[in-house]
Amino acid sequence: MGAHIEGSEAAGADVSAAGDGMGEDGRTGDSGAGRAARRDEAVRAAVEQGLLGPDTPIVGLLDVTGIRESAAELRVAFDAVVAPGTPVLHAFAVKATPLVPVLRLLREEGIGAEVASPGELALARTAGLGPEVTVLDSPAKTPRELREALALGIAVNADNPQELDRIDGLVRSAAGRSPIGIRVNPQIGGGSIEATSTATATSKFGVALRDEGAREWVVRAYLDRPWLTRLHAHTGSQGVPLSLMARGVAETYELAEEINRRAGRRQVDTLDIGGGLPVNFASDATTPTYAQYARMLAEEVPGLFDGRYGLVTEFGRSLLAKHGTVVARVEYAKSAGGRPVAVTHAGVQVATRTVYAPGVWPLRIAAYDAKGRPKEGPAVVQDVAGPACFSGDLLAEGCALPLLEQGDFAAALDTGAYYFAHHYAYNSLVRPGVYGFGPGREGGVAFAVVREAQTVEEVVAESGGAQVDALVGGLAPWGLS
Repeated sequence: MGAHIEGSEAAGADVSAAGDGMGEDGRTGDSGAGRAARRDEAVRAAVEQGLLGPDTPIVGLLDVTGIRESAAELRVAFDAVVAPGTPVLHAFAVKATPLVPVLRLLREEGIGAEVASPGELALARTAGLGPEVTVLDSPAKTPRELREALALGIAVNADNPQELDRIDGLVRSAAGRSPIGIRVNPQIGGGSIEATSTATATSKFGVALRDEGAREWVVRAYLDRPWLTRLHAHTGSQGVPLSLMARGVAETYELAEEINRRAGRRQVDTLDIGGGLPVNFASDATTPTYAQYARMLAEEVPGLFDGRYGLVTEFGRSLLAKHGTVVARVEYAKSAGGRPVAVTHAGVQVATRTVYAPGVWPLRIAAYDAKGRPKEGPAVVQDVAGPACFSGDLLAEGCALPLLEQGDFAAALDTGAYYFAHHYAYNSLVRPGVYGFGPGREGGVAFAVVREAQTVEEVVAESGGAQVDALVGGLAPWGLS
């Protein structure tokens, strides 16, 4: 087994092994079964090495090999359909897993960053991602954010006419030369999850193309501004079918063609097609694949890949989701109304969407025994509960698993995106530590610290601990206190 994590030695653990070879559909030689086997080995090793136990009852685990393989699958899928020499940037949507070591790993695999806030930009820059591989998208950019992006030379997609007016006043004084475009909403409809659908008639994102006069405004905006050279749309998300995603890309391409025709030149030279490839949360299989999506685009929008346009993608969830696992110790096993309940340390603080909207964000749960081995035995219908003080704090309700007992572990699968990196501070529960895992130098499983577990002292500091008397010592106008 790999060495136990101790201090700074953990950061040097060898977790850099990559998959070998490409298989059917542009996928690497690894299968869902291989990913599940690596996960099982990692959970057992985490228990054996003391990473998981009574005093550390919850951790997030990231499969480094799997992340590398997903990045390779993405690159290969689009390389197979674009004309040789086409500029292509695959920019990871940082919001999916905003962890600096993850961004650095993706950078090493040829993936850039799509950021939507000053914080995300700071994470990307800390990870060593340069402006040439960074894209700024946000519906609410401040003047300061825009000035910084333009000074650095980061690509910017304006969300609306008011923002474009703001950029007008900044481009003349910008030290860098940022590629700039406009985000449009083709208004083609949503998927099965309304809250995350971005191309509905009333979506808050981009310029709504089917609103009266909007399309002509967009075209005129380009004709009046020769420095507008990109066009952006993002129609994909969890619950959105590939056919709808492709339709959104097709309408964006047609708009670019119209702009260039009316300009009499190739003014729009790059199309940013966003991301949003759905993830299969029902099994370990990776479906749909990047290769399937790229081939569909090549069939539906052949002009997109003929070399006249550079390409930007912004995938997030599909790169990371299936390579993350939240593992939590069963603190107590009880029964209520005749149904077994496993009370664990993973709930709303790490799986907020699942707890509040379980019908659209269900999670698979895997059962492990106290030694971290996959648990065997007959399936028993049971609830897997979290530690928060409200009755709906459930990772899974009525799921059939081998009976979880005190000291066992429950693992929430496919949680590498939008789960343990998005802590919800209910009950002031501490953020769990996050660890990458992979083959050790001398065999077994090695771990590297991605993010240290939060301490109770840090919770107090974040909650105003240094200002304990602020509200009882007398108030004064701001700046005079």
